[in-house]
Amino acid sequence: MEEKHCKSCGRRFAWRRKWAANWESVSYCSAACRKRRVNRLDKTLEAAILTRLRAVNAGASICPSEVAQAECGDSWRSEMETVRRAARRLANAGAIVITQKGKIVDPSDVRGPIRIRLVS
Repeated sequence: MEEKHCKSCGRRFAWRRKWAANWESVSYCSAACRKRRVNRLDKTLEAAILTRLRAVNAGASICPSEVAQAECGDSWRSEMETVRRAARRLANAGAIVITQKGKIVDPSDVRGPIRIRLVS
């Protein structure tokens, strides 16, 4: 079966037997993601990522913490995963790439520090 990307967290997920009857309508990888969905903060962070990337030199990258600090103020550390989720959704849409140590990585599998840049 085909793989899909969660609308909320942006991670890849695969077919499960319990979804056999309605695989085409499954959009979220878990009950937690279905409950969370994509909210206003998520859309704001996606726009902020794209705005910051367009402001830097061509081919340059940014750190997700820069976006979190600018958009979330003092609570930026607790919102880092939210920024990473926004970055994964943008990467799945083909707007950006996520890199680690200068190499493009799969957004669903990456762990640790990442950088974000526009698609060249």
